[in-house]
Amino acid sequence: MPPVPLVPLTVVVGDEDLLVGRAVSTVVRAARERDPDVDVRDLTAAELQHGDLSDALSPSLFGERRVLVVRAAQDLAKDVAAELLACLDDPQDEVHVVVLHAGGAKGKALLTSLLARSPRRVDAPKVTKPGERRDFVRRELKADGRIVEEEAVLALVEAVGTDLRELASAAGQLLADHDGPLTVEVVTRYHRGRAESSGFTVADRAVDGDLAGALELARWGQSTGLAPVLVTSALASTLRSMALVASAGRVPAHQIAGQLGMPPWKVEKTQRQARGWRPEGLSAALAAVARADADVKGAAADQGYAVERVLLAVVEARQAGR
Repeated sequence: MPPVPLVPLTVVVGDEDLLVGRAVSTVVRAARERDPDVDVRDLTAAELQHGDLSDALSPSLFGERRVLVVRAAQDLAKDVAAELLACLDDPQDEVHVVVLHAGGAKGKALLTSLLARSPRRVDAPKVTKPGERRDFVRRELKADGRIVEEEAVLALVEAVGTDLRELASAAGQLLADHDGPLTVEVVTRYHRGRAESSGFTVADRAVDGDLAGALELARWGQSTGLAPVLVTSALASTLRSMALVASAGRVPAHQIAGQLGMPPWKVEKTQRQARGWRPEGLSAALAAVARADADVKGAAADQGYAVERVLLAVVEARQAGR
């Protein structure tokens, strides 16, 4: 990874805490590499009054290196925002300003003026969608140029969850502890209990006709906190994908991936799963999953038994339709 340039102005746009924190830490770390005694001041818009920024950025008699972090810049009062821009009009070589702006409509004029100064820009958008989390994990795992299987990305997200800091930590641990390509087997080995018992892993075993494997993982998952509804929802999603792919016929994955809204690797995987099924079997399995979904959401007294029953029904539907 190339070194971060120490520039007079860095603007961080977005409000994803992990990414914002990284952006600030990167500048501070780079400044400390130049000068271990660098003066770091971290200020929030709400605590700033007119004159504070001029004082913080005024030339020093000793010319020591300084980093000034201004948080929540969108909340700056108009006179303080104008003061910030005026200070930035006369940058100093030893002073590095990091302005954090949420990126919304509030304070947009200030952000436009900041970006017009050609700063080093870092985008830190909120990560909320499943696809965005997968993209984040993929970038983390490929940070050192590593070869990464797409299914390894999915396995890590399923094993760790949605918290971005936990995902970053897990990805970093994998990179530190494993040399060579990152495969789904590597992720499973490191996160065995959680990855193997994820809802989609249970669903994969069931649609492949492996009742013993599906039941074993479901029971292990139940003992480690896997909610029954995650199994039924994974089964429903997997079966619907199989029906969608099967209806497209025997077409190469890359030709229909965009049309189906799936990445090519997932189309290929789903095509393999669908080959063992007939339409009537899929219909029966989907009906069983719909009943089980109602059961685990309150209709059944024993949710664990409802999960085991639907796994048996799915495997039987696969066998009956062959």
